[in-house]
Amino acid sequence: MRREDVQRVVEAFWVTRGAQEAALEDQGRAGGAARANTHMSSITKLVAQEFVKAGISEECIIERRPYLPGYYRVRKQWDLVVVCDGILVAAIEFKSQVGGVSKNINNRFEEALGTATDTHAAQTKNEAFGQVPPWLGYVFVLQETSETEQENRSVKALFPTDPAFKGMSYNQRYQEMVKRFIGDGVYHAGWFIATKRTEEGIIYTEPLATATAEAFAVQIKGRVDYVNTVRKASKTRSTAE
Repeated sequence: MRREDVQRVVEAFWVTRGAQEAALEDQGRAGGAARANTHMSSITKLVAQEFVKAGISEECIIERRPYLPGYYRVRKQWDLVVVCDGILVAAIEFKSQVGGVSKNINNRFEEALGTATDTHAAQTKNEAFGQVPPWLGYVFVLQETSETEQENRSVKALFPTDPAFKGMSYNQRYQEMVKRFIGDGVYHAGWFIATKRTEEGIIYTEPLATATAEAFAVQIKGRVDYVNTVRKASKTRSTAE
């Protein structure tokens, strides 16, 4: 993914979200703009194109209400699913946080962890996705504000907390979440964008080295190469039989 492409979709994110808020009676104060999630559509389409560039047919890409089976619940709706020849190539969540971080940060953690855990359980318990295990991705866009950048947030609990979180801002906690998701295989790939509107215009950064647009694209390519190899071998075997 080129930097100019990322800049374009980040700008589209802000434009679409602003239009959503303006259209709502409460000006988005009740969170309607976030729930609509269409402000993430430009970013979703950019990621979808990476699968096409890697060798996946557009017919395999599902963006509208794709459901996958769960284990602890019957099903879960994902934001982007790629399925070819009965193989789940990828399932990707696209989430954002604009304002209200202190009220929503734990919800974001729990949603992300629960979605991935349920999908992995569906595979290990029921082999829901066949012989090729699911590949999960997580894309997160965070608005940088004075609230997200303030360090030394409380880490108090009834028992000792992980000392790694001491002194972290909300922004850094989100980064740590994505970093650990990837490191532990909860999600196989991630993309973390921090963005804000300034007098000079809309800017963004990718502060997490393991979750940049470039790293995400490389991992998509690797997954597609693997799945296409499996698909080819399966077709060869079927022909031989």
